[in-house]
Amino acid sequence: MFMKKILLFILLAALALSTQAKVKLPHVFGSNMVLQQDKPVVIWGHADPQESVEVKLKGLTRKTVADQKGAWKVTFKAQKASFDAFTIEVKGDNTLLLENVVVGEVWLCSGQSNMEYTMQLRKGYKKPAVGVDQAEEELRQPENPKIRLFLVAKTKGSQEDVETNGWEIASPSSLAPFSAPGYFFGKTLQQQLNVPVGLISSSWGGSRIEPWTPLDAYQNSSLFKLETQNGETKIENAVAGEMYEAMIRPLAPFAMKGFIWYQGESNLMFEDARYYAKQKLLIDTWRRVWQDKNMPFYYVQIAPYYYSKRKDKTQHNVEALPWFWEIQTKCMDIKHSGMAVVTDLVDDLSDIHPSYKWEVGRRLALWPLALDYGQRNTVFSGPQYKSKKIVESSIILNFKYAGSGLQCKGDQLTWFEIAGSDGKFVPAEAKIDGDQVVVWAASVKSPKQVRFGWNETARPNFFNKEGLPALPFRTE
Repeated sequence: MFMKKILLFILLAALALSTQAKVKLPHVFGSNMVLQQDKPVVIWGHADPQESVEVKLKGLTRKTVADQKGAWKVTFKAQKASFDAFTIEVKGDNTLLLENVVVGEVWLCSGQSNMEYTMQLRKGYKKPAVGVDQAEEELRQPENPKIRLFLVAKTKGSQEDVETNGWEIASPSSLAPFSAPGYFFGKTLQQQLNVPVGLISSSWGGSRIEPWTPLDAYQNSSLFKLETQNGETKIENAVAGEMYEAMIRPLAPFAMKGFIWYQGESNLMFEDARYYAKQKLLIDTWRRVWQDKNMPFYYVQIAPYYYSKRKDKTQHNVEALPWFWEIQTKCMDIKHSGMAVVTDLVDDLSDIHPSYKWEVGRRLALWPLALDYGQRNTVFSGPQYKSKKIVESSIILNFKYAGSGLQCKGDQLTWFEIAGSDGKFVPAEAKIDGDQVVVWAASVKSPKQVRFGWNETARPNFFNKEGLPALPFRTE
């Protein structure tokens, strides 16, 4: 009987110890992770209040004490990129070992279904009509420890941490559910920079931009604060911040290089005239949370699609999409941002999820390669309208980002229109003349303005010689 009491006492004591708080880390820290090079390494977590915590990283040691709420944080000096893996030890009353850690480049990939679009085709996703499905080919390759993946599960509302299976080495099994444009963006960077690359994918199909931006950002915005008074949490019937709080905020301040973004279809569906302000608010907020006002933000201009055939609350005409393209083009005015154009990567205009995501990712990667990684000779954009000059019955257009020259992929340029003082556009003829394009129409003797690609079905054949398509535009 006495022995039974002793055993019971020992069991209860062990149970009591096991229920005490242990030092723990957010899920974004784990074995196989990539740490961002050339930025201070901030490691944080929780423990018992006043518990001593010691962290060891590559021969360096940092010690701290958890505060009254159990929170603690240490900072290490910036590290250089290397494929040499190491272990991080975090020790409190218990010990955590994070193994196979490397240092390189880390990017966050976010947006709606075209960013969520997985390497393994899901129902509703179609194979490309032309060429080889590079995602399918990639899934046949052996694991690649030079690229590490962190997939955030879809959850809403205030969450202490993201839901995830943690960091995984790129392999057929970890790639299958991962973002295809995100992966090919990362693969391009890895091949060009020859450093480890870590990719964090946090996307949700059908999501609008408002749930990815915290509510307090809208509350503190002069443009939106009236809509959030009296406890209102919605912006145009979308709950502000519900995905940010669960799928973005818990990741900060994990050091990263920047963000890529593929979203906008759901905001176009109600013809959101304030999308520029919302994207700027999202960018400004994410940069503030990561305490870096210059973090690059690169995004995709949404693809041609039959929005006019949808049965939305708003009945769209064929110009709703180019109107939204114009807003997305204006978003490039936000510092340290850029946009990949994909007007040529659509097989079927009734498919809002076009394939060729490997090319989407590659085009996105050209921006940081040129602007953030010093590859100054990299052409990162297709032709962008710069200015016009009216010469008799023609209009001569000048472009930025002509690359090594302008080109027409076909017999003659398509999707150029011209108008006189009456503002009525008619199809125009156009030809390349050096780094300029000359536009005219026999029926318009005194032209005033030009537009290009101004239709939801527009898949123009105007590129630079690097194969990047021109941005749709109108001169007025």
